[in-house]
Parts: sequence; C-alpha cells; structure tokens
Amino acid sequence: MSTRTDPWPAGTPCWVDLAVPDVEGAVAFYADVIGWTFVDTGPEYGGYQIAQVDGRAAAGVGPVMQEGQPSAWTVYLASDDVDRTAKLIGEHGGTIFAGPMDIAGNGRMLVAADPTGGVFGVWQQTGMIGCAVQDEPGSFVWDDARLTDPVAGKRFYADVFGFRYSPLGPEAGEAGDYETFDLGPGRPAGGIGGMMGMPAGTPSHWLAYFSVADADVAAEAAGDGGGTVLMPPETTPFGRIGVVADPYGASFGLHQPPPGE
Repeated sequence: MSTRTDPWPAGTPCWVDLAVPDVEGAVAFYADVIGWTFVDTGPEYGGYQIAQVDGRAAAGVGPVMQEGQPSAWTVYLASDDVDRTAKLIGEHGGTIFAGPMDIAGNGRMLVAADPTGGVFGVWQQTGMIGCAVQDEPGSFVWDDARLTDPVAGKRFYADVFGFRYSPLGPEAGEAGDYETFDLGPGRPAGGIGGMMGMPAGTPSHWLAYFSVADADVAAEAAGDGGGTVLMPPETTPFGRIGVVADPYGASFGLHQPPPGE
C-alpha cells in the first residue's frame, strides 16, 4: 500500500477523470472492473464522484457537460501556475477548451488540446493534490499520449511542460516512435508516440492505465458489464497489459504488474 500526500511535481500526470452521460451506470461498471468504491461530492460539484481505494482518491467520474460530448477519460498534468501554463499552451499551438477556473477548496484547472488534437487537463492543487493512491490495484499507474503527429506533440509537451524523452530499452522490441517522458532523474511518468496499432482515423488522445490484480479477470468483467475488450491482455516485459472500453465508449488500459513487483 502506498499513499501520496505531497503535491505532484509540475508536469507530472497527477489526476484522471471520466465524463459520461450516465454517472450511476459508470460507477457500477468501474466498481466491478477496477474494484473502486465511490464518494459523491454532492450537487455543489455537479454530482462528481471520487473513486477511492481504502478511502484514498484514485480518479473521478462526472457527467458530460454538453449534449453530444463524447465519453472519455482525461489525464491531468500538474502545474504550479495554471494561468502561466495556459499562456504557454496558446503560445505553442494548443487550444484551451475550458478554464482556467477554480474548483473551490481543491484547485485551479483547465482543459486543453495539444496541436495534434490530444485533449488533456492541467491541475494546480490548492487542497486536493490529485491521486493519493499509488502502485497498487486501483491506482492510475501509466499513461500514453497517442498522437497523429508524435513529432509535433513531443515538441509541444517539451516546450510547455518540460518533458524529456527516452527510448524504450531493447526488451520492448520494435517501439517505433514511442518514447517515455520524464521531468528529471527518476522513473518515467508516461509515454508518447503514434497511434500504436489503433484503427485508421483514430484521433489523438491520452490513454490512462489502471493497475489491477488480474488483468484477465478485469477484462472479462468489462465485457460482462457491457464494455468492449479492444486489446485482450497480453504479457509484456512490463507486466500484463490490455485495453478495454466502458459501455459509453471511453477507453482505458489495464495493467497487471510482473510477478514480484
């Protein structure tokens, strides 16, 4: 069990939330697939639900904000100054969709897209740091930026957030243009590359991965709950990994750590 209480360093993926047309149905689905329990923040916050592991915040689930908005997970990158980050996003070809705005007692945020169309959020904590659960089942454990133009995307995230890139090791096989990113010495914070086998026409997007005790059981639960298994779990040098979509079309990854980790 690992609990984080310190604010996440600027640029680090620090939170992830889901917008869906049926919050109640999504809560039931993710409780079965990931094992989360949920706390309703109440009407003041639009019925936004906090997914938890043993009382620690892991992710959020809330309603779509406008008719026709697609269901999707949004990855948030930490910032020490959201307004300054918003300025950098505009200067480097990004687009602001919402904010910057205050979430009373919790933080200041925005939602934007990079120049390739990949949507992401930015979070400046003032009381709620983001994910408090780490490195155990139920935690937000990894993220991929899958972009139609990875060269442009890498340049954007380096300019705005200070990402530094490293190729995968030889154990990963042919990785193409996929590289991990970090913000200084230490373990990588995520990956960024092209579409990685997605169907032609798939738009740029960030894909969040959640840790599970058994990826095959979780994938089966996703299918039984009305979701879709997009990539059945397979064993990799980094663990057993699969990709599924919930009943509303929001895709996410499953990650089962290698034995012994």
